[in-house]
Amino acid sequence: MSRKILLTLALFCLLVSAKGQNLQLHFDPRSSLYGDDVSGINYLTATFEFFKPDQWGNTFMFVDFDFSFDKRNPGLIYGEIAREFKIGDFPLLPHIEYNGGLGLVRGEDFGFSIPSSYLAGFGYPFQLGNFFMSTYLAYKLNAFEQVSNDAQWTVTWNASLANNKISLGGFMDLWTEDKSFTEGTEANGKKLILLSEPQIWFNITPNFSLGSEVELSYNFVNKFAESKFYAIPTLATKWIF
Repeated sequence: MSRKILLTLALFCLLVSAKGQNLQLHFDPRSSLYGDDVSGINYLTATFEFFKPDQWGNTFMFVDFDFSFDKRNPGLIYGEIAREFKIGDFPLLPHIEYNGGLGLVRGEDFGFSIPSSYLAGFGYPFQLGNFFMSTYLAYKLNAFEQVSNDAQWTVTWNASLANNKISLGGFMDLWTEDKSFTEGTEANGKKLILLSEPQIWFNITPNFSLGSEVELSYNFVNKFAESKFYAIPTLATKWIF
C-alpha cells in the first residue's frame, strides 16, 4: 500500500508541475486542539491546486498529502477532479466530478482506501461585488461497500482586496450519506455532513503568500469522536506558479 501511495504522489506531482496553479503547505494543529479525538499528532499538509477555464468550460483539480504517517511520511492522499461544460448561452454548466484517496494507519503495517464518490449535476458561476463565486448541485454516488445514493451542494468563492494585497477564498460542501457507513450496518437513514474551508492570504509578492485556512466540519469525523463540530485553523504558505 505504501508503494501505491508513493506512485500516486509521483503521478500527481508530474501532472501538477506541468500545468499547476499553486502549491500550499499547511501546519495542522488538530492534535493540540482536540487530542486523540480526531488525530494522534499534528502534521503538515501539502495541497496542489489547478484551475483552468477554456472556451468549452473549466477544469479544477486538487490533491492533499497529509504527512501524518510514521516519521512524518505521507500517510494520506486525497484528490478531486471536476469538469464543467459550457453550452452556448445556457446559464447552467453540466458538472461531473470524481473524489477518492488512499491512506496508511500510523503504527500499523496496513493501509486503506477512501471510498470513491462520483458526482453529476449543474453548476452556476456568478459575482457578488469583489467575490467571484460558483455553486453546483449534484447527485452523488458514494461507492461504499453498500452504495449510497446522495446529493451534494457546493459553494466556492475567491476575492482580491486592498490592491491585491489580501486574497480570500474557500468552499462549503453540504452532502448526505448513509449512516451505516460510519455507524455500522444496523444504522438506518441518512446523515447530513458539512465541510467548509475558508482561507485568507496576505500576498507578500505576486507569487508568495502567507495565511491561514480554517477547517469547519459537522458530522465529518467518525462516530467515536466526542464532538460533531470541529474548527481547525492552520498556518500556511502558498506559492502561485
